[in-house]
Amino acid sequence: MKALLCKSFGTPDMLVVEYIAPPELAANEVRVRVLACGVNFPDLLMIAGKYQVQPPMPFSPGAEVCGEIVELGSACRKLEIGQRVIAMCGSGGMAEEVCVSETAAIPIATSVPAETAAGFLLAYGTAYHALKQRAQLAASESLLVLGAAGGVGLAAVELGKIMGAHVIAAGSNEAKLQLARNYGADELVDYSDVQLKEAIRGLTDGRGVDVIFDPVGGDLFDDCLRSVAWNGRILVIGFAGGKIQAIPANLPLLKGSAIVGVFWGKFVEREPALNRDNNRELLDYLVAGRIKPHIGAVFPLSDGARALEMLANRQAMGKVIVRVAA
Repeated sequence: MKALLCKSFGTPDMLVVEYIAPPELAANEVRVRVLACGVNFPDLLMIAGKYQVQPPMPFSPGAEVCGEIVELGSACRKLEIGQRVIAMCGSGGMAEEVCVSETAAIPIATSVPAETAAGFLLAYGTAYHALKQRAQLAASESLLVLGAAGGVGLAAVELGKIMGAHVIAAGSNEAKLQLARNYGADELVDYSDVQLKEAIRGLTDGRGVDVIFDPVGGDLFDDCLRSVAWNGRILVIGFAGGKIQAIPANLPLLKGSAIVGVFWGKFVEREPALNRDNNRELLDYLVAGRIKPHIGAVFPLSDGARALEMLANRQAMGKVIVRVAA
């Protein structure tokens, strides 16, 4: 089978497309013919050798896929050959086939385009878990979303509106902010033009925001500490800005605020029943058209490295997808 391979740690331009043997199928797994694969920030960390879980070399990046089941392991009983599914595979998604446990494969209607389905699970799963379980976002609360035009940020904007929040979208240019506006943002902040904490002070009459959704980190996290309201919650999603800030402990003390970590992958592993409930609700929203993942760019497998470069260069708006099947 054909796959995009990482053969040594580095940057996306070092990836190569080669033919390799298909993965072996375990008894509790299904073999999926991959139609499309979502591109995510952990993929960049993985090929750089900086992720907390590293597959053995050589490996194919790609943690989320949409595809069709082509083979069942001997212990599989719930799914059928030919079913369209979405799945988290950790790595290996940028290849023509991947094997995942039967419990990880989620049936999805064929009416949902493969590219849309492939860009759905990680971004919306992360954002929903963050807002629902970790922040316990309430209707009428204010929500600030950093990186609001990225895949997970845009999902947070959309879900925040569904949950009844007043959403402030923050991004690095006008085009990204207009996309967030189209997805329901009530207020916009261009943090390349104004200081975030000053903008939030003006928008909230000095009160601050109840919940801050931060997948960026870096210097912006310092502004978040100073922009949160009394009893507010700052959600630490990731560090796309490339820098992990130290936390001055006096600031959450003064605000009575909480800094809340969000690790969706560990939530899936440790609280599977809650995750299944989240997935059912999200799939209902998707099929009903209440959420509409924005697919900003689609690349063929032969250009998969370019898809990762777009993410690395902070050029992505919504989700970037690698189309694997011709």
